[in-house]
Amino acid sequence: MADTIGNFGLLRSHHCAELRAEHVGSKVTLCGWVNKYRDLGGLHFIDIRDKHGLTQLSFEEFKGDFSILKKCSLESVILARGVVRERPENARNNKMDTGAVELLVSELEVLSQCDIDAIPFLPMGPIDASEVLRLKYRYLDLRRPHLQKILQLRSTTALRAREILINEGFIEVETPILYKSTPEGARDYVVPSRVHPGHVYALPQSPQTLKQLLMIGGTDKYFQICRCFRDEDLRADRQPEFTQIDIEVSFPTQEYIKSLVEKMLIRLFDLEANFKMTMMSYDEVVKLYGSDKPDVRYGLKQMIVTDLFTDSEFGVFANPAKNNGMIKAMFIPASMGTLARKDLDGLTDIVKPHGGKGVAFFKVEKGELTGGVSKFISKEILRELESRSTEGKGDGIWLFNADTDHDVVHASADAVRRFLARKLELIKEGYAFLWVYDFPLLEWDKENNRFAARHHPFTSPKKDQYEKFLKGQKEDLMNMPAEAYDIVCNGYEIGGGSLRIYRNDVQDQMFKILGMTPEDTKRQFGFFIDALKFGTPPHGGLAFGFDRIIMLLAKTDSISDVIAFPKTTSATDLMSQAPSEPSDAQLKELHFKWDR
Repeated sequence: MADTIGNFGLLRSHHCAELRAEHVGSKVTLCGWVNKYRDLGGLHFIDIRDKHGLTQLSFEEFKGDFSILKKCSLESVILARGVVRERPENARNNKMDTGAVELLVSELEVLSQCDIDAIPFLPMGPIDASEVLRLKYRYLDLRRPHLQKILQLRSTTALRAREILINEGFIEVETPILYKSTPEGARDYVVPSRVHPGHVYALPQSPQTLKQLLMIGGTDKYFQICRCFRDEDLRADRQPEFTQIDIEVSFPTQEYIKSLVEKMLIRLFDLEANFKMTMMSYDEVVKLYGSDKPDVRYGLKQMIVTDLFTDSEFGVFANPAKNNGMIKAMFIPASMGTLARKDLDGLTDIVKPHGGKGVAFFKVEKGELTGGVSKFISKEILRELESRSTEGKGDGIWLFNADTDHDVVHASADAVRRFLARKLELIKEGYAFLWVYDFPLLEWDKENNRFAARHHPFTSPKKDQYEKFLKGQKEDLMNMPAEAYDIVCNGYEIGGGSLRIYRNDVQDQMFKILGMTPEDTKRQFGFFIDALKFGTPPHGGLAFGFDRIIMLLAKTDSISDVIAFPKTTSATDLMSQAPSEPSDAQLKELHFKWDR
């Protein structure tokens, strides 16, 4: 008995990349789009296409009305029946998987004719259509084999993730899409309720409280490949709606979560023999790379060298050195490549978006210091710089970022490093994974003069920090580490999570530290606070950014390439023209006031 029903019950007997020499003499039926039509002086050929590939149709013995071929415009959908025959030796096409055979057509039916004069672009061959046009007619763009392969990749990867987690004892649980608005970092998308005038649902930014409630409910090991929604500014690796592989488990340690993550990455990225994951603390990774999600496939590590310039005569260095600021240095050995003066001057534009004012530099050529700030660099300072460098010493270029604001220095140094990697072609093929742990629990919001949760308000402090946390002294909270971790690949955060707060007193204190009143807390999280009172197991988890994983596997640099129907960076769907204005009837029904 066959394992699958195959093509039984379909109009076609085979797909368009299936026929081979062993099918010669068989009667088959193919269905697909007209990819190419050729009339060679009475000899007619059509290349029929589906998602799998192409087959050539020959009409050499066709007994029907040849006028039907005039309806076979490109991208029309046709059905062809006939017998498979071998192509002559001199007519074989080695560029086609089916190039050794062709279908000798006896019957042809045009199932759907394409209006070739109105089609905005042809999906096959070179695409000169703009991204806007391709998004507006996404269904045409999806006919491209490249995008069909990505959809197949998504499906296969999701299946693999499910298999791993189910084999590890996890169960898949669906959680609500219409839920309560809870502050988790980004703005919610809200949905007005018709039956509860003046009230709204929120689309979940993640199933955060829900998966924790599942642990309180005794589910033990949960996962879900779920849709999440965040009303935030978009970029190449963000969409307003996205997919997570959401995981939560009771009684875990960080080591358990890390081991599970490693097992999943090995399987999802097919890295059985070559898997390696570097581990670094948050403080260490930011010190070396200026970012908590660096691409570690290349060097250009940074050094904090503030102490070397406390007596500098160069104001750009002296000011931060004497005012608790920071100076970072980065060395580019000559073996990596060189930068023209235009490139060095252009680094100012690289750091400006991050608050940086410029990038200082000097060169070492045959042991001599030249250019830039070289007159402020003594041989003693150079020797100290070289002794700290991880990139070696000798000829090359030294770059410096300096400011009184540490965050500006780190962000600027990171931006310069990423620019240099592209400019000097330092990025290697393959995948480099990084486990970043001990993130800060909180960050200080200068604008509102209060603490904000670095991750979300359910992230646990380190257990040995509970006593200090419950006392709530600002100086203790400023750099308190959390049981939080991220998984980074090739400069992208592809997953993040934490061990959660499971004690009621710790969760109450977290809300207080974040400046929430008891009334705010009860209104927004009353249901969750109540649940913590009735016996909560220690629990934690992680959410993978599924779209980013597929983006990396597909070797593209935008998640819109790996989503069937993506939105633009302004969160619009060009194909359906969403979002759209509600009708007057809808507004009335929802008791919704609208200022048109």
